[in-house]
Amino acid sequence: MRFMEARRIFLWTFCLGLIFSVGNADPVEDKRALLEFQTIMNPTRTLNWNESSPVCNIWTGVTCSQDGSQIIAVRLPGVGLNGQIPPNTISRLSGLRVLSLRSNQIAGQFPADFVNLKNLSFLYLQFNNFTGRLPEDFSVWTNLTSVNLANNGFNGTIPDSLSGLKDLQSLNLANNSLSGEIPDLGLSGLQHIDLSNNNLTGSIPKSLQRFPTSSFAGNAGISSSETDTPLVPSSSAQPHLKPKARLLGINRTAFLLIVVVVGVVVVAVLGFVLILCCSRRRKLRGDEVSDKLQKGNMSPEKVVSRMEDKNNRLSFFEGCNYSFDLEDLLRASAEVLGKGTFGTTYKAVLEDATAVVVKRLKDVGAGKREFEQQMEIIGGIRHENVMELKAYYFSKDEKLMVYDYFNHGSVSSMLHGNRGENRVPLDWETRMRIAVGAARGIARIHEENNGKFVHGNIKSSNIFLNSQGSGCVSDLGLSAVTSPLAPPISRQAGYRAPEVTDTRKSSQASDVYSFGVVLLELLTGKSPIHTTAGDEIIHLVRWVHSVVREEWTAEVFDIELLKYPNIEEEMVEMLQLAMSCVVRIPDRRPKMSDLVRLIESVRIVGPKPDRASESSTPAGA
Repeated sequence: MRFMEARRIFLWTFCLGLIFSVGNADPVEDKRALLEFQTIMNPTRTLNWNESSPVCNIWTGVTCSQDGSQIIAVRLPGVGLNGQIPPNTISRLSGLRVLSLRSNQIAGQFPADFVNLKNLSFLYLQFNNFTGRLPEDFSVWTNLTSVNLANNGFNGTIPDSLSGLKDLQSLNLANNSLSGEIPDLGLSGLQHIDLSNNNLTGSIPKSLQRFPTSSFAGNAGISSSETDTPLVPSSSAQPHLKPKARLLGINRTAFLLIVVVVGVVVVAVLGFVLILCCSRRRKLRGDEVSDKLQKGNMSPEKVVSRMEDKNNRLSFFEGCNYSFDLEDLLRASAEVLGKGTFGTTYKAVLEDATAVVVKRLKDVGAGKREFEQQMEIIGGIRHENVMELKAYYFSKDEKLMVYDYFNHGSVSSMLHGNRGENRVPLDWETRMRIAVGAARGIARIHEENNGKFVHGNIKSSNIFLNSQGSGCVSDLGLSAVTSPLAPPISRQAGYRAPEVTDTRKSSQASDVYSFGVVLLELLTGKSPIHTTAGDEIIHLVRWVHSVVREEWTAEVFDIELLKYPNIEEEMVEMLQLAMSCVVRIPDRRPKMSDLVRLIESVRIVGPKPDRASESSTPAGA
């Protein structure tokens, strides 16, 4: 009996020890490696790294694996790292997948011991002072997806071994001193390459000739033709029950009961305090995001608190080449691009001059799970005529979405923007590219979720020109996560189908109606709702109906289109398609897939490669 009672006490003691030691797990060896790295590199910007604090979810710029056994990402852009990367520090992070040390003052050669980082997928070392040759054998990093070593002092040749990186999607070696010929990489998955401003010679390999000439500009000699870390609780965490029992003069069973009760109370109190702290921290962070975005000024001088909740980080989609975090966005300079139905859109320019679009959503009625599910659907749509969602952020007070930045602005700004002497009117060819591209994008959106997905907010301010100069659709699927909104008495109301009285109940048929209004905009040059000189409010759809009914069809078209010869028949065909989209009965409207075919039959429009270098800003780290 004494033996059984003693065993019970031991088991309870062990369980209590586990209760008090849970949450103290740390990737110990990885932590030591980073502390050594910090001590030697001596960043000018203070990091909250120290021996006493846990790494995961606390340390600035550090991300751990889900089980907390390894560090898988280190992001330290612009923190003032100086000197050479010390050997046997970063290279000891065997599980490292993302390394971003961009925009510092790191010098010396490419660290030879990085060959130990076998899991490395994303490497961003741009804007530093590296010198010497690039690694000869890139094949040791079989998982590399994105490499950016731009704006350093690397010399020598570009290694042929890069051709073995079958997963490589982005390669940037611009603004170095590389020489020799460009190797024939032959990587079918490569989406972005920049070798500009080096000393390269020879011709551009055939496998790379699909990229714009700007990728090779500034080269005078080029011609075109997880190991688990065991959880080891400290000995002090184990209460010495037997000596205390004798000292208090009470029997073991009673003492055990007291210990259990006290333990439960302590754990409950600690849990309550933790919840309060997390809630307070999230609120502070949400207020900070809100304040900075509302001002449209993410000043780098106002450094944000580094205490991030695990769930309050930007969520990036697979294959995204960006490596910034929420704090990078808050430090970026911001410019308000516009305010729409579902929120305000900003242009944010990061420290390395990368420009992105940040949409700050308003009136989000969905909970975290529902919101994330919708973002995953949106982020999973990959099509050249649909603007790709790169990342999103969810907290109680803020919901953000991140996209690439497109330099040319929206179709709305092109049609209704600058009316002065320097105005460049949209020609018929460009308007047709916009129409067919947007139609293809919406048709692709309608295929998602077993053919039931709805855009819900189609208008010319949500259509842009992609790198081929054709229409590209943005802001899809947001009506499903926002609170119900009645159709506003504003310009946006001109796009809303008559049957839509709740934005959350938009349908594919109402998308077709909205697209028809965009077609009418392209044909007439007029806004969906506009005023005359006598301040009369004109609804575009009604106006077009009245003009066509009176057989004054020629009066419908934009005067800027009249100077282009031999397009009258095409304009009339497009007008007929637009009118079929805006009929009042939803079932009588065509499907988007049919509209794509019909628009393509009006005029065959192909890609326009000469816009590739100026239409969009490529993804960067």
